[in-house]
Amino acid sequence: MLHQRSAVAIAETIAKGEVSAVEVARAALARITSLDAGIHAFLYVDAEGALAAAASVDRARAAGHALGPLAGVPVAVKDNLCQRGTPTTCASKILEGWIAPYDADVIERLRAAGAVIVGKCNMDEFAMGSSNENSAFGAVHNPWLQGRAPGGSSGGSAAAVAAGFAPLSLGSDTGGSVRQPGSFCGLVALKPTYGRVSRYGLIAFASSLDQIGPFARDVRDCARITKVVAGHDARDATSADVPVADYEAALGKPVKGLRVGVVRDAVDGPGNEPGVKAAMAKAIDTLRALGCTIVDVALPTAEHAVSAYYIVAPAECSSNLARFDGMRFGPRIESGDLKETYGKTRAQLFGPEVKRRIMLGTYVLSAGYYDAYYAKAQKARTLIARDYAKAFESCDVVLTPTSPSVAFPLGAKTQNPLEMYLADVFTLPPSLAGLPAINVPAGLDQGLPIGMQLTAPAFREDLLFQVAHAYEQATEWKDLHAPIFSA
Repeated sequence: MLHQRSAVAIAETIAKGEVSAVEVARAALARITSLDAGIHAFLYVDAEGALAAAASVDRARAAGHALGPLAGVPVAVKDNLCQRGTPTTCASKILEGWIAPYDADVIERLRAAGAVIVGKCNMDEFAMGSSNENSAFGAVHNPWLQGRAPGGSSGGSAAAVAAGFAPLSLGSDTGGSVRQPGSFCGLVALKPTYGRVSRYGLIAFASSLDQIGPFARDVRDCARITKVVAGHDARDATSADVPVADYEAALGKPVKGLRVGVVRDAVDGPGNEPGVKAAMAKAIDTLRALGCTIVDVALPTAEHAVSAYYIVAPAECSSNLARFDGMRFGPRIESGDLKETYGKTRAQLFGPEVKRRIMLGTYVLSAGYYDAYYAKAQKARTLIARDYAKAFESCDVVLTPTSPSVAFPLGAKTQNPLEMYLADVFTLPPSLAGLPAINVPAGLDQGLPIGMQLTAPAFREDLLFQVAHAYEQATEWKDLHAPIFSA
């Protein structure tokens, strides 16, 4: 079954001529057509573009040209990444019908690597949410169990890989929006170091936090796509001009002697479900058996991460989303007065969560409140980064759960925004510190996946892949797949 093959295996079989890229693309598109009605992972399927890209790969192979590392591999992308000639809506009514006039940097890199982009994935509106229920076009269902959340905001990108629609996808991670869906959907999911991957063409939510990151079913696939999309881009002023390591070369390196720092307050936290606590204890034992040295580390100010994030991120979103007023992008609600047109367009076409965050962000930036809230949140952010720097003096990577729970039922937290925000309690500290962090499947509870999060110093994604791959190969979770995957 083509949909059950890894991205690396697909690229190799296409390069050998054992299967054509067009055959692979057709199989992926047929599976999406057959099964996505019950998942709703996609907002737009680009069948014509995918088949054209696949045919181009086949022509290149027939001509004897060297193929890229993802030649013929189907890839899905989140609908906040601009892709020339395709709808890019951020799952919002305010961008409904808008066609992107250019490609994001990551889209250019995927095309150059020979990838076949099959469509744009559903998401929480403007990447604001932890369950994918904030999409203006309907919620995504977790492929592990319909009726459960796939995580957010990149829930569609995660569901597309978990359901076997594509072996790889891209999402965006501001406070956990790649790692938490990775945990809920049983996937390897990476938030790279801030600046490691260009944000050019990513429609901004919170510019000092946003990072594009991949989903994959195994660590090797994740390492390969990360190598493809990472690198300096002069069009992004925050893009780091730091050499990109050969991430696949890090796989298979021994981890004996590496120090894993365990944050006990997170691993044994009272808010964690019992299954999560048990899975983390077993994961620590596995890493110890692989030769890792387990040390306890503390992140004292991490307890302020949720509070700091929900000041910093809304403040930046209130600025970034000011451009969406019905004049330049998408539809508008006409009125006899320009100011009324602005107001009605934003009031009627933004969803409740987006409006909540815009109002909160505008408030904390207003005169008289900036120092009381925003400035203090930025100071807390600095202290969290210092906590990590201190922890890395005694360890190589930091271990926590990715989420305190398995995937919760759709609708369970929508009436309590604070409870929803706490779903990202473990993913927020690395985001605020700008550090790379990866989710690795670490077990099942109630038949649903549990994720382990590893965090490394800046630009040490190679170290994350090294430890994650060793752990993956030592456990039964390397073959963890949603029930729909076998269909």
